[in-house]
Amino acid sequence: MMSLRHYCFLYIAVSSLIFCGVAVARERIHFLIPGGAGGGWDMTARAVGESLTRSSIIKTASYENLSGAGGGRAIAYLIDTAPRQTNTLMVNSASFILRSLLKKIPHNYNDLTPIASVIADYGAFVVRIDSPYVDWQDVIDDYRKDFRRVNIAGGSSRGSTDHVVAALAFSKSGLDVSRLKYIPYNAGGQAMVGLLSGESQILSTGLSEAVTLAKQGEVRILAITASERLSLFPDVPTLHEQNVDAVFANWRGFFAPPGIALDDINEYRSLLEDLVKVEGWQRLRAARGWSSLHLSGTDFKQFLAMQEVALSELLDDLGLLEK
Repeated sequence: MMSLRHYCFLYIAVSSLIFCGVAVARERIHFLIPGGAGGGWDMTARAVGESLTRSSIIKTASYENLSGAGGGRAIAYLIDTAPRQTNTLMVNSASFILRSLLKKIPHNYNDLTPIASVIADYGAFVVRIDSPYVDWQDVIDDYRKDFRRVNIAGGSSRGSTDHVVAALAFSKSGLDVSRLKYIPYNAGGQAMVGLLSGESQILSTGLSEAVTLAKQGEVRILAITASERLSLFPDVPTLHEQNVDAVFANWRGFFAPPGIALDDINEYRSLLEDLVKVEGWQRLRAARGWSSLHLSGTDFKQFLAMQEVALSELLDDLGLLEK
């Protein structure tokens, strides 16, 4: 016959098991990636998952690449299957807002549960090593003389992040962006070939990719869209310091399904807050050329709303928004 002490011990043990079963966010996370392997979303989700497990914040992480419709397929899947996605976080970025505004996808970030952003990949403008452009003012002057001489290359379609970041820089420089000639390539590598061949004069890309290209010695970074120089890249000038108030962060962050419990939301936000403090994550982030951008809860939602307004205005200036 069990003593009272044994009953109490059994109760505590069972209660602990039940609690562990509820706190699934700490036990396991399934990362839904709305693009293919090797892309920015994929790299971010896997880097976060690996850092969470290595630091014992969670026990296991799994990954699912569900590409299609520029991320729209994964978003629709997460919404449609929300009741059974109790352990799932989807990674996304500024392109979520862009594609929603352009009506490329039928959903926006309010249809999901925003959890937190973790990194930013600032926009960068790259020129050939022998380019006559020494600083951004040279670009402005040349565009004013003859806008047809300035072609911008990007590794994605019109209305994409590469295109919109270029439009932002030219707009904040006091230039007519309706005349901006953007040449879309199927990938960043092809856009780089276009730059080196002289088909374009400037490449619009993410800073992490720009740094990799610059290390090869054939190009240099003219400016980035951070508000101030980054400690990781102290020699790279910003547009802001060149009197162009163009600041843009291509954030990457995580969303949970709609309708999840508040306790689960807080659990996810807490573990990502723990993640950004981990030294191993900080080293990995720096090695990838990513800047820290941890915004959680209301801060993240407000940031998304502000970026949506700014991007809507830019797309309208470019004539890309449906009336």
